[in-house]
Amino acid sequence: MSDVTHVYFDGLGLDFDLPSVAFSVFGYDIHWYGIIIAFGFALAVLYGGRGAYKWKMSLDGMTDVLIWGTIFGIVFARLYYVAFEWDYYSQHINEIPAIWNGGIAIYGGIIGALIGAVIGCKIGKINFLNLLDLGSLGLLIGQGIGRWGNFFNQEAFGTNTDTALFRMWSPKIRDTLAASADALAQKGMEVDPNSAVHPTFLYESVWCLLSFVILHIVVTRFRKFKGEIFMLYGILYGAERMVVEGMRTDSLYIGSTTIRVSQLLSAIIVVVALAAFTYFMIRYKKGTLPAKMIPDKPNQVVFADTDGYSSITVGIDDEEYAQMLDNKEKNNADN
Repeated sequence: MSDVTHVYFDGLGLDFDLPSVAFSVFGYDIHWYGIIIAFGFALAVLYGGRGAYKWKMSLDGMTDVLIWGTIFGIVFARLYYVAFEWDYYSQHINEIPAIWNGGIAIYGGIIGALIGAVIGCKIGKINFLNLLDLGSLGLLIGQGIGRWGNFFNQEAFGTNTDTALFRMWSPKIRDTLAASADALAQKGMEVDPNSAVHPTFLYESVWCLLSFVILHIVVTRFRKFKGEIFMLYGILYGAERMVVEGMRTDSLYIGSTTIRVSQLLSAIIVVVALAAFTYFMIRYKKGTLPAKMIPDKPNQVVFADTDGYSSITVGIDDEEYAQMLDNKEKNNADN
């Protein structure tokens, strides 16, 4: 198969050649998919590093989190996808490691990254709730940019449409739909390989980047408690995925049913995240947040009950806060 396909955007009046391979090194093809994923990952790391510095999180500890989270994230993203496509991969074992051809599941990556983050936080002594908030923003950056890797691979597209402004078509899309038409029909989807489709990769990219902007504003100006951004991420991303997943033609399904794995999981995440956010917001307004969930801010002192489950926050002025820090340093020096 050629590494170049011609893409048509009928609604925009655009068409052009789109390569899947950027360049070759010593006979090894470097795919745009991998480059874009790596670029999104790098931006997410830079953002996370800056946030960690502002929140006075140990950079050495964050490095531990990054290493463990990345390893587990990549492995689980692939294993999640392979598990739900086992009928194919059981006959093509040698293709399981070939993630450069596509075939990773974001929810598998998130699960793996969370497991790796727990390990990294234990080793690096990082506050896990702060990490969840910071990591959520990084995920939105990585997802928003990484979806363009799907565009260069001409994958993760939706069903046919003749009304969407950004509708697209290419010979590669045609061949993919033609090869999967019978399987899609069994799931109740009729497709025309010669008609344009929804660019669902674009929908998700735009939604993730807009969600990042919104949550960045929240975390810098309105954050009320640790874990809040992670909960809002679950609500925003889960809601988008429920809708967009219903348009896609490459969904993973539960067995032989027509239940899309990501759609069901997204619905569960939205319900759980919304319930958790509502619960802790009510506790915030009542002043009964667990002490461990109150953000570390200057000019703020948290008095917690002995059980650690209720607290009251008292504001102090700059001079008092500076004196507290001096006393703390003095006590540390004496000890």
